[in-house]
Amino acid sequence: MRNLLNFLIKYNYWFLFLLLEVTSFVLLFRFNRYQQSVYFTSANSVAGKIYEVSGGITSYFHLKSVNEDLLDRNMWLEQRVSFLENTLREKGLDSVKLYSMARLAPAEYRIFKANVIKNSLNKADNYITLSRGTLDGIAPEMGVVDANGVVGIVYKTSPHYSLVIPLLNSKSSISCKIVGSDYFGYLKWEGGDSRFAYLKDLPRHAEFNLGDTVVTSGYSTVFPEGIVVGTVDDMSDSHDGLSYLLKIKLATDFGKVSNVRVISRSGQEEQKALEKEKEME
Repeated sequence: MRNLLNFLIKYNYWFLFLLLEVTSFVLLFRFNRYQQSVYFTSANSVAGKIYEVSGGITSYFHLKSVNEDLLDRNMWLEQRVSFLENTLREKGLDSVKLYSMARLAPAEYRIFKANVIKNSLNKADNYITLSRGTLDGIAPEMGVVDANGVVGIVYKTSPHYSLVIPLLNSKSSISCKIVGSDYFGYLKWEGGDSRFAYLKDLPRHAEFNLGDTVVTSGYSTVFPEGIVVGTVDDMSDSHDGLSYLLKIKLATDFGKVSNVRVISRSGQEEQKALEKEKEME
């Protein structure tokens, strides 16, 4: 306490000076309109900058939730587009009935959110580890996608984690087709560049152009029809000359995969059991 008093006594002139300065500024800005307007303008400008920076920081930390919402919305729209295209092509229904059927389509699928916690790009057999497992409803042979397109297929699961075989794996083979065509082939990765894979066994009489979109064919128990895989980047003949070999630029950037969705289709187990029974005959 004595030190505090000694300090105040020692610097009392400085404190008096600061008090008088503050009093002068208060009187100046309070009773003079011009100085008052300058003060409020400057104060509002500084406050605006502070709020702008604060809002930018807050928005940045909310980007993850925003991206997840966009991913959910994108997947829902892809399902709707695929369903509507099929209905228009095969049924030719009127818009009223089309809308009522579209509302029932999501009942065919369940979608689970997951985050990538481990990923590899430079191996012949790459794998992705997800932060969700059997306790979250995920099981082997479910499809995995992100906001851009197909990621891979669930291979193994534990209670809290899942191991995914991505497109960048020699074991991966996904049935795909070109938008506007019913001819299909199988997508395989040949190693090397993680941006490209190859669509094999596409019939010679199939018609397509460079830049055409490649989507899942729906001829499997894993992926529904119409999920984007990539675009046709180049073409050549297969080794036997009986089919096309298309170089596909993948829609998914596997170096940036983070938030994914796992797709479960109702009736998947029943279909697999029936097909397995047929193979054993």
